Amino acid sequence: MLKVVGREEGDWILPEELLNFPCADLRTIDQLWFKYSNRRFGFSIQKKIYLECGGKADDESYYKEAFEKFGYRVGWRVDSRWIGYFELTYDTSAPIGHLPFPAGIFFSQRESPMFELVVLNTGYTVLFSRIQTCKL
Repeated sequence: MLKVVGREEGDWILPEELLNFPCADLRTIDQLWFKYSNRRFGFSIQKKIYLECGGKADDESYYKEAFEKFGYRVGWRVDSRWIGYFELTYDTSAPIGHLPFPAGIFFSQRESPMFELVVLNTGYTVLFSRIQTCKL
């Protein structure tokens, strides 16, 4: 995703870059996650879970309660806290929707105390809106 928007590893993708992210590339990335995880991971899976948790993908509004439910469902939220990058599970034993995780997409690959604000409030709300627009 970084390469598609002309950024390098460690850079952030800006919300306006996500809003204009090419649908063909987003679809390809999603299909690769879906295929190689035995239909467990991908942005479209995450969007489905987010909608089931009460979120809306047709706007860029932040729905805190929906994101917290989403976080628990995909395993990013444990014991009332957001997990860090190094606490992820990188195999199919992880909860459905656990990957991809936004590290390296929306912020540098490190734990972020601003995870909820930076990633969810700007990154994933915009991404889910783009996923909806691209009909994933």
